[in-house]
Amino acid sequence: MGIIDRQLPEAGIPRHVAIIMDGNGRWASRHGLPRAAGHREGARAVRRTIEAAIECGIEWMTLFAFSSENWRRPKDEVADLTFLLRHYLRSAIDELCARGVRLRVIGERDRFGPSLRDELASAEIRTSSNTKFNLVMALSYGSRAELVQAARRVAEAVRMQELDSAQLDEAAFAAYLTTTGMPDPDLIIRTSGEKRLSNFLLWQAAYAELVFVETLWPDFDAPHLAAALVEYRQRERRFGVRPVGSADQARDNSGSNPEDQTVGIRR
Repeated sequence: MGIIDRQLPEAGIPRHVAIIMDGNGRWASRHGLPRAAGHREGARAVRRTIEAAIECGIEWMTLFAFSSENWRRPKDEVADLTFLLRHYLRSAIDELCARGVRLRVIGERDRFGPSLRDELASAEIRTSSNTKFNLVMALSYGSRAELVQAARRVAEAVRMQELDSAQLDEAAFAAYLTTTGMPDPDLIIRTSGEKRLSNFLLWQAAYAELVFVETLWPDFDAPHLAAALVEYRQRERRFGVRPVGSADQARDNSGSNPEDQTVGIRR
């Protein structure tokens, strides 16, 4: 029995976990190493975390690997990151296929150039028939840019009379996002102690539980994932409503029709 099995309850595993992988640079600095070493160690943490996620029954995992803001970093660091991404694709693709992992990429992949873009597309195609685990890599991704692009696509669909604006609702709008077809994240984990979303899945995170851990990403492993899942399991997910039988609801419903005493809206 693994560390995941020992720590987690039998029920309550989130279907989709998203992770903001933060702290590679600080890890390298603390160890007296160049930033590139932190990114390489972070790639090892990716493999450990995927293995642990599969072990505990998570179906979807989205990793914030490269933000649209990361292009502002020094050119040598961007080059290290893109080299590492290419190396990961080439070295891990066989392992992903063997484990039944399907890879999907969201973000502005064209900014990486035609060579890496083609390798990303090839990896997606090669893993497209896998069904055990869905791995989503957010690359050159920014949620605000995604929302703007979706709004432009909606406007174009209306202009072309492919969409009636009066029929546009949240579900219809979500179909224009890069995450269409994916479940929203149930849990978002951020490492390194920072407590913000940093332009990551802003629309999709509306009802996600947030867990912030002090651990730097290169040190993240199965026990850290298990601890985050235990914390998630202890949360009461209400989605804007109060559970039946709550004290507040009893006060609200006192004197009302018993047939109406089901679930009250949170105020």
